[in-house]
Amino acid sequence: MSRTRRQWLGLFLALFILCLLYRQRRSLNKYHAQSTTTPINEPIDTPDVLTPDIPKPEFQNPDFPSEPPVDKSHDTIWSRLPIRHLVVHSLPPPNQSRLGMPKIQASDSSFSQITTWFQKSRQAAVKEAFGRCWESYKWLAWQTDELAPMSGLPSNGLGGWGVTLVDNLDTLWIMGMRSEFDIAVKAVVEINFETTQSSEINTHEINIRILGGLLGAFDLSNDRRLLNKAIEVGDMLYAAFDTPNRMPITHWDLHRAARQEEQFAEEMASASELGSFILEFTRLSQLSSDPKYFNAAQLIMERLAQMQDLTRLAGMWPVVLNARAEVYDGDFFTLGAEVDSLYKTLAKADMLLGGHIPVYRKMYERLTRTVAGHHLFRPMTHDNRDILVPGSIRVMMTQNGKPRTLLESQVHHRACFTGGMFALGGALFGIPTHRKIANKLVDGCIWAAQSMPLGIMPEVYETVPCASQTECPWNEWHWKQEVWKSVNASPEPDPDMDIDAYIRDHHLPKGFIAIPDTRYNLRPETIESMFNLYRISAREDLLDTAWGMFESIQNTTEIINGNAALADVTTPTEEPVHIDSMESFWMSQTLKYFYLMFSAPDALSLDEYVFNSAGHPLKRPETEWIQ
Repeated sequence: MSRTRRQWLGLFLALFILCLLYRQRRSLNKYHAQSTTTPINEPIDTPDVLTPDIPKPEFQNPDFPSEPPVDKSHDTIWSRLPIRHLVVHSLPPPNQSRLGMPKIQASDSSFSQITTWFQKSRQAAVKEAFGRCWESYKWLAWQTDELAPMSGLPSNGLGGWGVTLVDNLDTLWIMGMRSEFDIAVKAVVEINFETTQSSEINTHEINIRILGGLLGAFDLSNDRRLLNKAIEVGDMLYAAFDTPNRMPITHWDLHRAARQEEQFAEEMASASELGSFILEFTRLSQLSSDPKYFNAAQLIMERLAQMQDLTRLAGMWPVVLNARAEVYDGDFFTLGAEVDSLYKTLAKADMLLGGHIPVYRKMYERLTRTVAGHHLFRPMTHDNRDILVPGSIRVMMTQNGKPRTLLESQVHHRACFTGGMFALGGALFGIPTHRKIANKLVDGCIWAAQSMPLGIMPEVYETVPCASQTECPWNEWHWKQEVWKSVNASPEPDPDMDIDAYIRDHHLPKGFIAIPDTRYNLRPETIESMFNLYRISAREDLLDTAWGMFESIQNTTEIINGNAALADVTTPTEEPVHIDSMESFWMSQTLKYFYLMFSAPDALSLDEYVFNSAGHPLKRPETEWIQ
């Protein structure tokens, strides 16, 4: 290409980019009339107090009031849509009475005030990181689902309803960014949930991120516009339950539903997608006085409870379920992707329902007995750490037709939620052994992160299981043998391999036998569990560990337009390889949990709020606490 043509091409591209920025600024100006914003390259003002004052909603009754507290006159296609398959037995929601429940958060005296105030600068750093990402989203991808931070381009993979916008309403409020919150609410009110750019939507993601985001923001701000939008979204999602067996469609063509075509539940649906509606639908029924949402979600949970002991691994559900035939005969049982949201929900549902429905405690206790007995193992470490990590189980059928369980020692980053799950459930239901398990699981995820040269846990790794959880001395020869077995179990075995060279070339830390997925997708599960455990146990060493983790993540993922996922956390380098991805949960969960980790303990107390699977705080019923 000639020099002249290159100059003309460069000029054209520059003009094109200027046009895009001009259009984006015009879109934002109508929301900016009453506020100012902070430039990306300047720190964001932090309030003088450690934690912003979080006003309590005027509507204090967490049960089902006799009069709706909102204006339900806003008519949508979803509120008018006739229901083909009605609920045969309507379940009355818990009302009026409140059961005594134990407090789960450590007493205020357990937290060191000196330590708490020391966290102010750390909290400010987290807020600054959030502010940079938020500004980039506003200027480059406003009202779209997500920003691709490297290219600066918007993406709409979750329906085109501004997932990042809705997902971060409560984060803005929690961090004291009230003018930004007001701008965001005005934009959210304009979202049209009657149509979508997508051929189908993931109802699970819309439920936990958008409906959960609206409910969480309402519970903090008491802005009735948000509850009205939540009812719109709830009515839309409710239409996905209109199947012959009332099981929801998780990958849903809402255009067909709007045309009133017959719908059927899927033959292949993930357990997580089916079983994670109960928190949001319960809270929506509590706030709207309409029990239909609670009924829809509760019916699913009761069916899952009926099948819990009838699967190939009693107490758990396989990754894939046949929702249409209600057959759950899969052979793979994990704590990672595709099931995590379901398992997170069980103890939290009991919290949100005030202990009125005993099935959730039973489901939690049955689940955790199986998990503790099959999935959790102690990895062999070079310093003999007393930790646990969650693996997966595959159930094989022997020749005589009896099941045999096989532990797969691959650990998924998403499975790090289990430490927080055991911490919450142990405190809620008074199970002391669960507190010990929670500590070991959280320490296991911290160990995995600190073992990597970048200080960040990869998406998936494999380690050597110890024969016993009580004693496990380091054995270098055994570790290398397991690495050799892993390589030679692959489609391209190499029995004559130089094991030391392989370990060096693949950057395997001691104790790791494989790292199938070296990425870090800005995930929140480790800090989420650390936050839950810290609030329940007041374990102060977690604060310094969390700060070191935040610095590692920030130092390696920060780019000009926010933060980008990492391609490889196993290679020490001054220039990390980034992926053009910044999913909404980076701001709505990862940074939110870091911020709350360094907040005063009474900020969003676990005795007052329950966090849904996407990190949105839902107000718990007022309870008479028991000792």
